[in-house]
Amino acid sequence: MGDGKPPQTTPATRGRPRTITRERIAEAGIEIGLPNITFVGVAAALGVSHMALYKHVPSLEALKRLVAEEIFSRWQIPQACGTGRDELKTYLTVFTASAREFVKAHPGLTPFVIRRLAATRPMIAKIDGHQSHIAKAYGISKAHARWLLATVAFHCIAVADTVYSVAGREPLEGADRAAEEAEMETELVQGMNALIVGALAMLEEEIDRDG
Repeated sequence: MGDGKPPQTTPATRGRPRTITRERIAEAGIEIGLPNITFVGVAAALGVSHMALYKHVPSLEALKRLVAEEIFSRWQIPQACGTGRDELKTYLTVFTASAREFVKAHPGLTPFVIRRLAATRPMIAKIDGHQSHIAKAYGISKAHARWLLATVAFHCIAVADTVYSVAGREPLEGADRAAEEAEMETELVQGMNALIVGALAMLEEEIDRDG
């Protein structure tokens, strides 16, 4: 029999709110891809409202920078292979091949890498650390390493972005997309080899001039 007291009810439990972290935002953005990122899209991938996402990231541009920074942080930039200036050409060839594949794998990243004002502090710190590593490994000054790597990287990334952007479009009627991309890649590699040879010649002239 009842004791006259009203029956107790268990309070309704609400689902635990989703935690919005920088890591989860970056993962969602990488999955969507920089060219297709929207606030609504990232919020949906996180299972939150776009207004909730705004509390963590103030603008679409800031959202893209966050994702670009995370992508760049994951790039395993090749480390020095060999020592001495005679090995620099081999290293730069490996470096440009890595940069080329990096651009190909991440459409939309190029503006955040080659525009100094768009790069974030962690991105700049990673670039600076790489320049210091190469300067020490190959016995050149930090200023020379900065110029050499910046020159090679800038042209490689910019041209690779153009090549893969064009290759990704619908081919002209009767054209073979794979063959077209292979041809452009070959020209890109040849062009980068020419640039590396020229840049190293200029570097040697500058080193000799500086005494």
